[in-house]
Amino acid sequence: MPTALITGITGQDGAYLARFLLEKGYRVVGLLRRSASSEMVGERLRWLGVLDRVELVDADLLDLSSLIRVVQMVEPDEVYNLAAQSFVAASWQQPILTGAVTGLGAVNVLEALRIVRPQARFYQASSSEMFGRVCDPIQSEKTRFYPRSPYACAKLYAHSMTINYRESYGMHASCGILFNHESPLRGIEFVTRRITDGVARIHLGLARDLTLGNLDAQRDWGHANDYVEAMWLMLQQSKPDDYVVATGRTISVREFCRIAFQHVGLAYGDFIGLRNDLVRPAEVDLLLGDASHAHQILGWQARTQVEALAAEMVEADIARHRTRLAA
Repeated sequence: MPTALITGITGQDGAYLARFLLEKGYRVVGLLRRSASSEMVGERLRWLGVLDRVELVDADLLDLSSLIRVVQMVEPDEVYNLAAQSFVAASWQQPILTGAVTGLGAVNVLEALRIVRPQARFYQASSSEMFGRVCDPIQSEKTRFYPRSPYACAKLYAHSMTINYRESYGMHASCGILFNHESPLRGIEFVTRRITDGVARIHLGLARDLTLGNLDAQRDWGHANDYVEAMWLMLQQSKPDDYVVATGRTISVREFCRIAFQHVGLAYGDFIGLRNDLVRPAEVDLLLGDASHAHQILGWQARTQVEALAAEMVEADIARHRTRLAA
């Protein structure tokens, strides 16, 4: 039974990856940073029905000694670094924390592995936000990076350091440059969940409108459940490498609104309002990924279309609100 260690296991990607690996017969250990909201720690894992099948251990990405202790104790075969301060908008308000957790935190994990278990295979969750002000209309592994937020800058540092550890120490360390990926487990602060939760509230008569920021930003949106398979496939290869993971299709926030509202028979234009404070200080206008390298080498491709993704998220949010109303 191979052992996988997942940082960020309580997040969207961590929960889906945990379920995926359990189905593959892995022992799954999740890194847990203790917090005041500990009663909410397992919410996503519980939603997927796997909370009682994973092991949770205490450690912190900012504390190298705790990471060394965990690696010594767990002896992982594969390590997936998914933990981060991942909300782009918050990174302008907390740039130092974002840099420490999202950037240096990844290096702490790499250093713990280098010291204790260099044979373990390592996955770094890189981000399409690193492309920022895009230099190519379609972004691939060869596209130049131009980060436009503290979050993207921190991700680029972690990405570069992963490559450095791979080249300096011969570690099996790969980066997945994942484009936007959503699900019913997405945090409510992200625009897709803000939209689908708003649609659910309006549909159930709990709200009359929905306020958003930039409706014209375009993103390549896929399903997180599809994307965690690509993470695993990267660590099954004989050689480490970096891969763009994307659907190859982009739509605007406005179009995502239209699809989500249409699912419940409503016209989005009747309900959407705009707020300037929801617009980023430096916007990323367009992201569109070329995942041909992942398709050729990993045999991976996205399965879920954005229409099905939006419908699944709307239905999940309707079910959540109905449950709360019945309570």
